[in-house]
Amino acid sequence: MLNHDRRRFLSNTAAALAATQLGMLGSAKGLMPRMEGELSSLGRATEWLNSPPLTAAGLRGKVVLIDFCTYTCINWLRTLPYVRAWAAKYKDQGLVVIGVHTPEFAFEQDLTNVRRAVKDMRVDYPIAMDNPYTIWRAFNNQYWPALYFVDGQGKIRHDQFGEGDYEQSERTIQQMLTEAGIGGIGRDLVSVNGRGIEAAADWDNLKSPENYLGSDRTENFVRGVDATPARLRLNQWALSGAWTVERGAIVLNKAIGRIAYRFHARDLHLVMGPAARGASVRFRVLIDGQPPGAAHGLDIDDQGNGRASEQRLYQLIRQPEPIADRQFEIEFLDSGVAAFAFTFG
Repeated sequence: MLNHDRRRFLSNTAAALAATQLGMLGSAKGLMPRMEGELSSLGRATEWLNSPPLTAAGLRGKVVLIDFCTYTCINWLRTLPYVRAWAAKYKDQGLVVIGVHTPEFAFEQDLTNVRRAVKDMRVDYPIAMDNPYTIWRAFNNQYWPALYFVDGQGKIRHDQFGEGDYEQSERTIQQMLTEAGIGGIGRDLVSVNGRGIEAAADWDNLKSPENYLGSDRTENFVRGVDATPARLRLNQWALSGAWTVERGAIVLNKAIGRIAYRFHARDLHLVMGPAARGASVRFRVLIDGQPPGAAHGLDIDDQGNGRASEQRLYQLIRQPEPIADRQFEIEFLDSGVAAFAFTFG
């Protein structure tokens, strides 16, 4: 999160939790024109999904929404229901939504992984692959998610960093379409009910910030011979087993290996997957030493059993109220898993 060019933005009440870490920049509120030619950078996308290549010249006269994303980012995933709804609602009225997929992790550069994720997430609008961060730098962007609202003259009229302000964003789309001469836009707003990993965070109960597991950016890692103490302090984590701690991830060399994490949030997610393509790693989750039961997430059953067969974000815990400090443990029954980051919601 502290990497200068690769910072995620946590918004709303969670922002207070992460503000000192992120060095947050404010978004430009209102319709404030900028003319910097950022759309021309689309011509340097490394690949396009759901569309032939799009260019600034071809988009002239169109209202364009640029959405910087990376498919494991929980903050982006929670904005996706809105962006998907806007793309569907205003497509026939001239709005062009373009996702710019700028990867955070190396495996997110893999076109096969991104293609699968786009299909699973029901994204049918154009996606520009931006593996070398060319488009990212042209927009001087620093966040996932980041929305840039571009009018028919190619001017950026508004930007929105992080989750929230959905009404203002849609009002901006409506205003730019009206200015472009499109009639009958109306003032109704989309009605969105995010589900699964796309559900809005429980901000009032969120006391655990995102944490990376590689040596470059991790925080609150507890070392020691007994690497899974019975009771960690809030937001501390520990390992047991034969792990290699790499700069960007931890990799399990032999079965059995465990990660323990003390957290306070409704949801717990882990970005992970098999280190080798085509492999599959069995795992089991406990919460406070017991099977999760009703607190299980989408990717495990009520006994905590799951399998990691893809490199992606896994929802492991979605607990009912009351939300309290809980001890999470995941035990991998097979070797070869790579774990990258915990996120919460």
